[in-house]
Amino acid sequence: MKRYLKLCFCVAYLLAGFCQNVFGQQPLDAVYMSGSEVTCVPETQMQMDTVDQFSDFHCAELELYAKSAVLTDADTGRILYGKEANSPMANASTTKIMTCLLAIESGKTGDSVTFSEYACSMPKVRLGCSVGTQFLLEDLLYSLMLESHNDTAVAIAEYVAGSVQHFAVQMNERAAELGCLDTHFVTPNGLDKSDEGGAHQTTAYDLSRIMAACIQNDKFLKITQTVSKTISSIDGTFRATLNNHNALLSMVEGVISGKTGFTAKAGYCYVGAYRKEDRTYTFALLACGWPNNKGYKWEDARKLIAYGNEHYVRQLYSADGEKRQIPIRNGVKIEEEDTGRKKYKYTYPEHFAVETETVRQELLLSDTDVITETWNLPKTVEAPVKAGNVIGEHRILLNGCQIVIQPVYVVETVEKFTYRWCLKHIFFLLFLGKI
Repeated sequence: MKRYLKLCFCVAYLLAGFCQNVFGQQPLDAVYMSGSEVTCVPETQMQMDTVDQFSDFHCAELELYAKSAVLTDADTGRILYGKEANSPMANASTTKIMTCLLAIESGKTGDSVTFSEYACSMPKVRLGCSVGTQFLLEDLLYSLMLESHNDTAVAIAEYVAGSVQHFAVQMNERAAELGCLDTHFVTPNGLDKSDEGGAHQTTAYDLSRIMAACIQNDKFLKITQTVSKTISSIDGTFRATLNNHNALLSMVEGVISGKTGFTAKAGYCYVGAYRKEDRTYTFALLACGWPNNKGYKWEDARKLIAYGNEHYVRQLYSADGEKRQIPIRNGVKIEEEDTGRKKYKYTYPEHFAVETETVRQELLLSDTDVITETWNLPKTVEAPVKAGNVIGEHRILLNGCQIVIQPVYVVETVEKFTYRWCLKHIFFLLFLGKI
């Protein structure tokens, strides 16, 4: 009799909950809209009241000789200043930073490299050794980066990839890995040439991203910071003293790397890197004058560095983990009550909780930057949902460009209220005696 009464009570209890769930829900359509936007202010309470795009950002405040220029935060890839930063242009010997990076990454720097007839046919500037001369690859990297020798670039490409054409494929693949969408390399030395893919060219922004990858390599930094080095062929018959032509190393404290370039088509070009205390910049200048204006690139480079230091401060952006509610249909939640004797409580929620993790990120920010958040969540969900499952995305944007993306998690499990669920739990309560 006691068990029968339990059963009746369970059935009545569950049916009451079912009726509440089916007939007692409020309209759901206007409860939550996905993609809502919230303006956030960093902990420093900086004034952030205008939105701008990264490309050509603040370009009106600087007068540069270069037709294309960019200053980027090397840690994030964010453009701090841009002038035609995404316009493809010839880039001359600044190409050689990619050639150097690939040679180092090949793991063959201790190998010997032989100059071919084709390598020796390259125009000036060149190392000038004869066909068949052999050098250690590592020594040739100094010839490549300090004196910008065109014959050396070809010798390196032929050794690393088997041919200049195969090396160009590797260059373009590596550029794509770095997110360089507007770059097409044809030659390892930057001499102007076209193939079936188009002309040899890149953008100031892409070039700065390649430099950001290069300066993560200690060997690359060591080579490009060397003031002077003497190298010899393996048999000792050829000897050359190499001098670094990156004058910015001595002009500006904090410059850690760089590469010059010039062709009649590209004009004077430069790509460099700067590091001081809490920041690292990479920057690039394309079409920065033609003869007799060789010094324009140094003036523009100094302006870019000064601009970054004057306008940007590194700040800690902090966003605590946030909970939100999403409407749910036909859900039932089981809660265990420990009151001396184990009991279970059944509720029929109209919403369930979701949350994100706390975000802490250091950013270079100016007084005109805007940080916003967007949430990509469903307007409503049909039960069930399981705690820990990903149900949406939370994005943090700086001036409209994404800097953080993180998952949104379900906080607690909500089961689906069905007749099968009712039968299962009636059995559970009746025969295990937990009511």
